[in-house]
Amino acid sequence: MVDTSSLRFFYSTSFALLLPSLTCLVFPCCKLTCALDTLLPGQFLNENQSLISKNGAFKLGYDCYIPQGYCGLGIWFAKPSSCNREYFPLWQPDAYSYDRASFILSVSDNGVLNYTIYGGDIWSTPVTRTTSISAAAVLLGNGNLVIRDRVNSSMVIWQSFDNPTNVLLPGQHLGFNKINGKKITLCSSLDPYGMGLTFTLSLDATRRRSFIIRQHPNGQMFAGTFPGWMGIHEDGDHMLTFNDVYAYIRLNESGFVTFAKQRECDSILWSAPESLCEFHSYCGPYSLCTLSGSCICPVGFNSLSSNAAWISTGCLRDYPLNCENGEVTCYPIDGIHRYPQKAFTLEVTNMSECESACLRDCTCTAFAYNASCLLWFRELRSTIVLDSDLNGNRLYICRSTKQQSGSRIVPWNGSSKERIVPWKRLVLESMIGVIAVIVMSLILLLRCRQKLLKARTVGGSGSLMVFSFVQIKNSSKQFSEKLGEGGFGCVFKGMLPSCTMVAIKKLKGLRQEDKQFRAEVQTIGMIQHINIVHLLGFCAEGSGRFLVYEYMANGSLSNHLFSENSFKLSWELRYSIALGIARGLAYLHEGCKDCIVHCDIKPDNVLLDAEFCPKIADFGMAKLLGRDYSRVLTTMRGTIGYLAPEWITGVPITHKADVYSYGMVLLEIISGRRNSEKIKEGRFTYFPIYAAVKVNEGGIMCLLDSGLKGNADAEKLERACRVASWCIQDAEDHRPMMGQVVRMLEGVMDVQVPPVPRSLQNYVGMEDSTSADFYISEVSC
Repeated sequence: MVDTSSLRFFYSTSFALLLPSLTCLVFPCCKLTCALDTLLPGQFLNENQSLISKNGAFKLGYDCYIPQGYCGLGIWFAKPSSCNREYFPLWQPDAYSYDRASFILSVSDNGVLNYTIYGGDIWSTPVTRTTSISAAAVLLGNGNLVIRDRVNSSMVIWQSFDNPTNVLLPGQHLGFNKINGKKITLCSSLDPYGMGLTFTLSLDATRRRSFIIRQHPNGQMFAGTFPGWMGIHEDGDHMLTFNDVYAYIRLNESGFVTFAKQRECDSILWSAPESLCEFHSYCGPYSLCTLSGSCICPVGFNSLSSNAAWISTGCLRDYPLNCENGEVTCYPIDGIHRYPQKAFTLEVTNMSECESACLRDCTCTAFAYNASCLLWFRELRSTIVLDSDLNGNRLYICRSTKQQSGSRIVPWNGSSKERIVPWKRLVLESMIGVIAVIVMSLILLLRCRQKLLKARTVGGSGSLMVFSFVQIKNSSKQFSEKLGEGGFGCVFKGMLPSCTMVAIKKLKGLRQEDKQFRAEVQTIGMIQHINIVHLLGFCAEGSGRFLVYEYMANGSLSNHLFSENSFKLSWELRYSIALGIARGLAYLHEGCKDCIVHCDIKPDNVLLDAEFCPKIADFGMAKLLGRDYSRVLTTMRGTIGYLAPEWITGVPITHKADVYSYGMVLLEIISGRRNSEKIKEGRFTYFPIYAAVKVNEGGIMCLLDSGLKGNADAEKLERACRVASWCIQDAEDHRPMMGQVVRMLEGVMDVQVPPVPRSLQNYVGMEDSTSADFYISEVSC
């Protein structure tokens, strides 16, 4: 027998659920009053309604920019930040309405989103299907506006994620979309009537995690790389995978790309470039770009164009150079942050010789003396100056010393008409040059030994110096002062002719061809970071291979952690050192064009400069030694204190091996004791296992170096101990990336309590052993 009361309840409930839809069908011009996140055919959206995503994070509707002050239809964060900073749309259609009561947004049965102003269609999504379907527009919880079939939600007709404006949200792709074949870029211009430059952000297909920002219409460019910690997934395209719906990447109207969180007051987590000066030739030829982003002309130059057209013209000379009459002088400009591009390097002994070399050549436009002589023979571009000239380098720009007769003329525009040198003078100068070469050759033959004391450079300014063996031997005083010795060779103290202290590493057992060695060394020499020891030069002569590094006044971290007579490091200094090491490793792993695995991270390979800033040494050995690396490692006697389990198990070595070693070093920084030491407390004999258990139990104070007498920041101590325990996890997948380690130590990312890595116990020797030393088997990095 049928229960009539149940039937009545069923029909009444169904009717209540269908009533909003029926109302919209009976009155096809009804406003949106039914669903919060869905726009159905027959409904429309105007100034008084908004679609709200189910998680309450996003809305589709009419709102106003902060601080720009103009308004429009778009997808927005549902609630502005509590800090009342910028408030901007995350997506907008390709048409704009500033009249609050003029627009209507609706969706048709066949899945076309229509945007009208005063009844006229000004924008709509493309018609991609000819068959009739029942469509709806839905604002998803990730900020994506999709038009999809109401029956089959997986049938997506159109989505805003495929048509971004200037914001990238988590889950949104940038680059080549494999589904629709479109190239997705970000564009800074949201206002079609806006004046000035427009910027676009696209991917650099030739470099991993790299992007290019272009200025339009001038075509200037800036190339950058997304940080490894940001959460960028790369698989033919890039997608922001950061697990936070309030995170975003934005290209703003000034050409800067930022990664931020909408709900945090300190929302900017990363941005690039540092200033507009980083754009190639942003201010045009001969102009100076300040770090604040303004363009100025040096003395003797002027801009004949408005600010909007500055880039196309730059600065022009007041008067052309007249070098034939000797009326040219090079005037200094202080506060140079970055020299102009395309400098020619000349070896001279002092500044006077550098100046003379420039004034002798009628095509020389500027010079600078900074350990070597830099000369420029064309338009000066991309010169960056400090806002205050109290610091920085000095550049000398050549200009006429006397005002020419007549009015000012438009100066050199890149042609050869500005500096016309008569052919007779050219022939005479050529003859003088030949004679000078002959004389110099004779002098070199007579004073060969003195000449050998100077090194030549490879490339332009700031490149590596190439030393001869005689120079290396003289600089090190016949290798008389030995600083240390490791598995890769001996290190000697040296002094360059410029009175610069250096450390000279003599590599042993390297059987690499000269050409290959030079190529690898030059690649390593391009890697510069504040927490990585700077490679100054090299020597490859005969079978000898030498590397010349900057000298580190305070020696290795090992000396200060474990030596009784060394300077004792405070907790603040230890934490700063740990963070610096992490930043250096993150740069090697994630900031270089190719990931560099160090393979030998330990306190002995962390050096401290005069200010106790940590710098990673021997960072290029794995790359430099190549196949010889495994053979070198077999001659080293290592301890379980630094080497990841995969070195023993034979699993291929990745950058996660460095993460493991860093975790062990971090434990030593915290405790002031070597990981290989035995302890006598309960059943724990191996310190890393003991430390991991204490971290898991929350008893971290016992891990702190007793010499500090408890003087440590408890929060940072707990954070450092947890990070160390995560880094020494057995499985590579459980260890964090070094970029994540940096963020954890900086306090940007939370650190959960890690599990205890059990497999370490398998590598510990017998209870009565005095060390946990073992020999490394044949492996390669």
